[in-house]
Amino acid sequence: MAKIELDKISKRYGSIATVHSIDLTIEDGEFVVLVGPSGCGKSTTLRMIAGLEAISGGTLRIGGEVVNNHEPKHRNIAMVFQNYAIYPHLTVAQNIGFGLYTSKLTKADKQARIGETAKMLGLEPYLDRRPAALSGGQRQRVAIGRAMVRDPVAFLFDEPLSNLDAQLRGQMRLEIKQLHQRLRSTIVFVTHDQVEAMSLADRIVVMREGRILQVGAPMELYNRPVDIFTARFIGTPEMNMIDATVTDAGLDAGANGPSLRLTGLPVRTDAGRAIVLGIRPQELTLLTDGRDDFPIRIEGKIRVAEPQGPETFVLVDLPAGHIVARAPATAILRPNDTVAFGAHPDSLRVFDKDTERLLAALPAV
Repeated sequence: MAKIELDKISKRYGSIATVHSIDLTIEDGEFVVLVGPSGCGKSTTLRMIAGLEAISGGTLRIGGEVVNNHEPKHRNIAMVFQNYAIYPHLTVAQNIGFGLYTSKLTKADKQARIGETAKMLGLEPYLDRRPAALSGGQRQRVAIGRAMVRDPVAFLFDEPLSNLDAQLRGQMRLEIKQLHQRLRSTIVFVTHDQVEAMSLADRIVVMREGRILQVGAPMELYNRPVDIFTARFIGTPEMNMIDATVTDAGLDAGANGPSLRLTGLPVRTDAGRAIVLGIRPQELTLLTDGRDDFPIRIEGKIRVAEPQGPETFVLVDLPAGHIVARAPATAILRPNDTVAFGAHPDSLRVFDKDTERLLAALPAV
């Protein structure tokens, strides 16, 4: 295991910059997830750590050693790809042991390590099978096993669950997290799926257009996103955004906006400033039986309701724009019905409209 340090790392393809001088330290034994939309530079960053992409600028250290010019085989890291990259003509045991082909271990030691790895991944019953006889989740475990058997200092995962169905993705998330808890290895995991990021990571790195926007624990990013992009990207469904203007009396969302009865805005700023209020669907309460005791009230017409089992998410059309809100599963919600939702001021995140950055003084969340 080893600390991985990225110091002003950048990547250029000719005149095109894809990663812009990023700084990141991944501690020994830490599980860090790089997340962001397609094209944000997360996979390129992972491939630079692996040695599969040349570094255009900056310094990369693994275990305190500068490895910018080291070949991948000399970095003692293991990578698991989106496609399983296992050999169809080899058995599970042969695939797992392939990484030991050039090692100086005895045949008995190699077999022992293959057996130990297979047991840890629940692959013992399948050691004599070929990949065609395995499920997608089993094939992914074989790919992980081939990485594990070498005892690397770090594991790099490049969207390894993207080819699996929803049920298998959930199962593999649990298995990868349990694997990390057992091995305490350094893991760098790339995904575009924020649910994977939230459920797996010790820390999440949010990237956009080759830059790091925010680094933090999952709930830190969920509760205190530094900007509108991060606020929308982390959390499902995404955070609602409401334009408003600061007034001497509180807030004005405009003639077509929701009613915002806030007399004491928890952000110290000048009247006339354009802001954006962020509020998560889970922080909106359906108002029933004439209830009207919330400082914030948002009213509109139901466009569609999506039952999710214990709860229902409702897309509500406002005079201008729309929001998504959570409602109890027992609520009767019909398209075109008028509904109202309430919220408390301490559920708001307040962003500057021009910079899209979170304002320094904000309500506790």
